[in-house]
Amino acid sequence: MSGHSRWSQIKRKKGKADLQRGKLFSKLIREITVAARNGGGDPKGNMRLKAALEEARSVNMPADTMKRAVQKGTGELPGETYEETVYEGYGVGGVAVMVKVLTDNKNRTAPEIRHTFEKHSGNMGAQGCVAWMFDRKGIIQVDAGKIGEDDLMALALDAGALDLRRVDKVFEIVTTPEELETVRKALEEKKVSIGRAEVTMIPLSTVKVEGKDAQHVLRLIEELEEHDDVQAVYANFDIPDEIIDAVSAA
Repeated sequence: MSGHSRWSQIKRKKGKADLQRGKLFSKLIREITVAARNGGGDPKGNMRLKAALEEARSVNMPADTMKRAVQKGTGELPGETYEETVYEGYGVGGVAVMVKVLTDNKNRTAPEIRHTFEKHSGNMGAQGCVAWMFDRKGIIQVDAGKIGEDDLMALALDAGALDLRRVDKVFEIVTTPEELETVRKALEEKKVSIGRAEVTMIPLSTVKVEGKDAQHVLRLIEELEEHDDVQAVYANFDIPDEIIDAVSAA
């Protein structure tokens, strides 16, 4: 396990518990709006929208807020126009970093992302400089306390999944992006309770980082994640659990 999956689990739990709900809502509203704009307002036929709405419900976003975000995306209500882009670069130790952004002003966002990289001894590179180090996959999360690993593995593979791994108290089922919804539906039909289901970027290999360099990398990832325009950050670091725990608790 690269460590980034574990870091994401910790930050997601922390994000739901802390007082940054306004910022979290803002990010989710943008994602819902863009998902509806690109794929239509019906979540049954729009996997990205369905995932965004489920994430919004998990943090208790009001139904009216979600509805308005969808309507802004479909054009039923006026709203901002967000542009999707991905910034790429390196952290300390050669850690590859991809930053998924939804912004209404690239001329503002790009320099801010570049500054964040440089602030933490990294550097933002050209488009494509690290994308080749990642593979686009579907991830379905299941509470490890509610089903045995062997049972889940059998169900997931029968449904078309590629792999299964454990991250803390969660099983992560890996699929192709195209098979994500098929596997998800098959598991739900077997009464398996699904947590998150999303398409993400998984590193093909990892970079081991320790000591102060590891702290620099995690601070970089954390600050990027907190930027208003950033929707997701992917990285290929392999950092000891104790350092991840210490930085996430700070």
